[in-house]
Amino acid sequence: NFCLIHVSLVPVLGVVGEQKTKPTQHSVRELRALGLTPDLLACRSAQPLIGSAKEKLSQFCHVPVENILNIHDVPNIWHVPLILRNQKAHEAIIKQLNLSRSAGPPELRDWTLMAESYDNLSTSVKIALVGKYTNLSDSYLSVVKALLHASVACSQKPSIQWVSASDLEDATAASAPDAHTKAWETLKGSSCILIPGGFGDRGISGMILAAKYARENKVPYLGICLGMQISVIEMSRHVLGLGNADSEEFNTDTPDCVVMYMPEVSKTHLGNTMRLGCRRTFFRKPDCLTSKLYGNPPHVDERHRHRYEVNPSFVPMLENAGLQFVGCDESGNRMEIVELQDHPFYIGVQFHPEFKSRPRKPSPPFTEV
Repeated sequence: NFCLIHVSLVPVLGVVGEQKTKPTQHSVRELRALGLTPDLLACRSAQPLIGSAKEKLSQFCHVPVENILNIHDVPNIWHVPLILRNQKAHEAIIKQLNLSRSAGPPELRDWTLMAESYDNLSTSVKIALVGKYTNLSDSYLSVVKALLHASVACSQKPSIQWVSASDLEDATAASAPDAHTKAWETLKGSSCILIPGGFGDRGISGMILAAKYARENKVPYLGICLGMQISVIEMSRHVLGLGNADSEEFNTDTPDCVVMYMPEVSKTHLGNTMRLGCRRTFFRKPDCLTSKLYGNPPHVDERHRHRYEVNPSFVPMLENAGLQFVGCDESGNRMEIVELQDHPFYIGVQFHPEFKSRPRKPSPPFTEV
C-alpha cells in the first residue's frame, strides 16, 4: 500500500544536446542510502526523453522502463495530466499498489478541451498587477493561477503587467525617473488594475495612486484584502477630503483611522492573531454587481487572511460618497465587499477569492475583471 514516485530533473548540458541522466542516478543512490527505493521515476525535461535515456535510467536506477514517466515542457500546465495519462501513469500506480482494475481509464475529455482552448486563445488582455513583491512572481502565484483559470471562461489570455507599487510614487520620480515613467506607462496601458494582498507600509502610496487612477478613469479595478483597504483609504483622502486618512497598520496616530485593527486582535502579539480560513460573507444589497457575479446567492463562503478591517464609523460617510459596502459578516459590522457607484467595475473584497479558484471552476471576481 505504498508507492514512491521520485521526481528528478534530466538537464541538457552544452551544445551537443545530450540528455544527462547522472543527476537522477545520483539522487536515486542517495535516496536508497536513506532506505527508500523509488517505484516510479517522474523525469522533468525540456524535451521528451529519448529511448536511450530511459533505458539508461532503468538500468542504473533499477526501475522498469514502463515506470519511468517523462514530464517535459508543455504549452500550459494543464497538459501535464494528459501526458501522464498517455504514458499510462495511472496503470503503473494501480499495479504498484495492487489495486483492482474496477475503474475505467481516466475521463479527461473536458480537461483536454480546457487545455486546448487555452492554447488556442488568440486575444489577450493586459492586467496591471500592482504589488509589493513583483520581483518574484511566485509571491502572487494564487492570483496568477486564478487569472489563468478565468482566461478559458472568458476566452481571453491574461497578459500580466507587473508594476512595483513603489515605482508609482512621487519619490521615485526624483530618485529613479525611468522606473517611475515606465511604471505609469505600464499602468495606463493596461485594460484593468488588480491590487492583491500584502503587509507593511512599503509601496502603499503607489497603490493609492493606482486606485485613484482606476476610479477617476473608470478602469476596471479589483482589490483583494489590502487592495480593498487601499480603495477605502483612497476614497477617504481624495473624495471625503480626509487628508490624514490611513490604516492603523501604517499609522497608529492618524486621527482618521478608516482601517483599524479588528477588536479581537492583540496589538502587541502578532502570532496567531489573524482572521483565517473560510468565513461567510452576507450580501447587504442583493442587487449588487458582486452578488450577480456569484449567481445571486444570499451569501458566499470565501477564505480570509487578515487582521485589519474597515472602521465601521466611517462607513456611512463613504457610502454617501459613492463607495457602497455590499457585503458584511454575520454581525453586520465587519465590511467584506465594496463597490463604487457609477463605475463599470470597481470592486474590493476583504477575502481572498483566488484561494478557491479551480481550473474548471474559476473565481467569479476574476472572470469579470
